[in-house]
Amino acid sequence: MSAIEDASTLADVVRVQGKARNDATAFEFEGRVSSFADFDRNTNRVARALIASGVKPKERIAYLGKNSDHYFELLFGAMKAGVVMAPVNWRLAGPEIAFIVEDCKAAILFVGPEFVEQVRTLKPQLKSVREIMTTEGGAPEWKDFAAWRDTQPAEDPKIPVNENDVAIQLYTSGTTGKPKGAMLSHFNFLSLVRAGRGGDAPDWNKWVETDVSLVAMPIFHIGGSGWGAVGIYHGAKGVIAREFDPTKILDFFENSKISKLFMVPAAMQFVVRQPRAREVDFSRLRFMLYGASPIPAALLKECIEIFKCGFVQLYGMTETTGTIVALPPEDHVEGLERMRSAGKALPGVELAILDADGNRLPPREVGEIATRSGSNMVGYWNLPEATAKTLDKDNWLRTGDAGYLDEDGYLYIHDRIKDMIISGGENIYPAEVESAICDHPDVAEAAVVGVPDDQWGEAVKAIVVMKPGKSATATDIMKFARERIAAFKTPKTVDFIPALPRNASGKILRRNLRDPYWAGKDRQVN
Repeated sequence: MSAIEDASTLADVVRVQGKARNDATAFEFEGRVSSFADFDRNTNRVARALIASGVKPKERIAYLGKNSDHYFELLFGAMKAGVVMAPVNWRLAGPEIAFIVEDCKAAILFVGPEFVEQVRTLKPQLKSVREIMTTEGGAPEWKDFAAWRDTQPAEDPKIPVNENDVAIQLYTSGTTGKPKGAMLSHFNFLSLVRAGRGGDAPDWNKWVETDVSLVAMPIFHIGGSGWGAVGIYHGAKGVIAREFDPTKILDFFENSKISKLFMVPAAMQFVVRQPRAREVDFSRLRFMLYGASPIPAALLKECIEIFKCGFVQLYGMTETTGTIVALPPEDHVEGLERMRSAGKALPGVELAILDADGNRLPPREVGEIATRSGSNMVGYWNLPEATAKTLDKDNWLRTGDAGYLDEDGYLYIHDRIKDMIISGGENIYPAEVESAICDHPDVAEAAVVGVPDDQWGEAVKAIVVMKPGKSATATDIMKFARERIAAFKTPKTVDFIPALPRNASGKILRRNLRDPYWAGKDRQVN
């Protein structure tokens, strides 16, 4: 067994690669280059700085900022100190950000330059935060990350860390309107990254030392933090994009010779629709991995024509530490039935299709997708009931997605059992949008559904019942919601009706509102 395969934690992975890859580039970010040895030393300094700041093992720190090499130093430095990183979605509205920071009881909040003013405004609400630091300056009243880090020696603090300890806490949209912190352990990550390894690993899951990986998805998603961690594990060079910008993504292909990356379909569309896209040299690109939402067939065909590389569709969720199912390049054949599937389970991942009573269904019968593997999360932070609803005692995780398996084990996504909307790769639960809308003084009640959208996959639509004599406009309601929730959650359209359809027990029949928009489609999700 190699040293990297012997690593029992992600902290050990950094130590191993610091020696094995030494002067090779670990991360490149806006002109700043860190070798694997640099990264190992800097994460030691971060760990020591956290300890010196009084942060105890198992406490949380939070990061509100865009993608940066400093974030990954914080993430892995926290791991070396036994501390848990909770990155915050910077696209959220102020009240949502404050909720997450307070929910995880962050001892220190690290803030990127774009969010200094926002945090100044939010500071009175952040009662658990003992200290605020900036990652790139911009606030003289707070410490600067690099100066704070560099006060410490580079020796490893050697804090005991267990494989079952939580490595990161990623927040997902909540069914009840509040985000939930999914706790992912070192074991979860290493189980995922080692799935499908070995001599019989498919080409797309093999990494070479010359690979250059682009971290383009936001770090508050598993597709950002997880993808960056995968690159470290494999000793690949990681090029970090501060945020997704299709023009700059093309620059990275031209200047950094990207060989692997992960993107959501909406991002892929923005890139290929750039006029320059047909002029860029993509010859170094080996594999494009994509997922988080289904991709329209026409868009996939266009991407295959332009990028001219192997395409791999991935299916997973935050709660499974990312990918559990993959559709390899050889199944990306126009007209092939499997092209409509999400692919087959990775080695070590079990799939089952369950009926309402939890019984397994035979091939081609639609039910809820359940999965079991070493990458299933530890649970939701301080939410035992929500954890129990998602994870059973045998570690089977209910995804909330509806689908079926064919005779060869290929998984087909049909619909969602949970009332969730995926727009541009972001998960949105109707409850949190409805809650924001119903705070409007003129609104009696509201229901939110996802409707087909060519650009984003799905778009948020609100169906609203007004109070008698009240007459707020659709624009009024959208503006009101935008002040309380993230812009991507805000309804794109609003319809008004006299009363919402309900069943005998009073539950809103969202399906009745949603179905007309999906009529004639072969699946009920985009």
